[in-house]
Amino acid sequence: MTPAPVGLRCPDHSGKPQGIRKVTQAATRTSTGFGSQYRNGVTLALIAINVGVVVVELGINGSFANNNVFLKGVLWGPFVADGDWWRLVTAMFLHANFLHIAVNMWSLYIVGTILEQAIGRWRFLLLYLVSGIAGSAGALVWSPTQPTVGASGAIFGILGALFILERRGSIQTGGQVAGMIVLNLVITFVFSSYISVGGHVGGLIGGVALMWMMLHLRRSNWAILGSGAAIVAISVLIAYAKVRNLQ
Repeated sequence: MTPAPVGLRCPDHSGKPQGIRKVTQAATRTSTGFGSQYRNGVTLALIAINVGVVVVELGINGSFANNNVFLKGVLWGPFVADGDWWRLVTAMFLHANFLHIAVNMWSLYIVGTILEQAIGRWRFLLLYLVSGIAGSAGALVWSPTQPTVGASGAIFGILGALFILERRGSIQTGGQVAGMIVLNLVITFVFSSYISVGGHVGGLIGGVALMWMMLHLRRSNWAILGSGAAIVAISVLIAYAKVRNLQ
């Protein structure tokens, strides 16, 4: 199968010879196990958490909103300005409707599986969380008074990390990651009334930055953790500068 901007295509319909054996072999291995034998355990766990949050919300009042889980976790500038900084994290595990979570979880499964196989579990989890927080900061910068939820900021961070690996030659995708990013950015700006532009761009920047640092600091786990912490700190400072006058 060939990763494409709109999903996966078989070799007979991909329009070009296949040169991505390294990626497809990784995806195949990660789709057949969990724990010690599954190479995408963190990806599956993140999907389970996101779906679990939806189940809890629906169990409370049959809705994605207007329940305590949503109200305590949604990203909104005035709440953050009032001290609710945890919303930069919790918002990435909330979704607006069934289509929203379905698209995000399918995307997370595809690109998360590949990246987790490429860089390992704890680095993947670090990049996911850091990108999600960077995406939340971007959402606050772009539209601080617009309630925002969704994992797409973190997913854009994964795409950004895959782009760095693609450019470096660590994965062989024939430039398709770059194409996916461009296509999704176009969709983001065209439908900006319904999509968090800042969340997507912020997550993308966070993922690119941390993946670049991981490659240059790969021999020092502490340095990688410090880089992630630095990006989080910068994201929080940028968010604070934007929302501090919204109280």
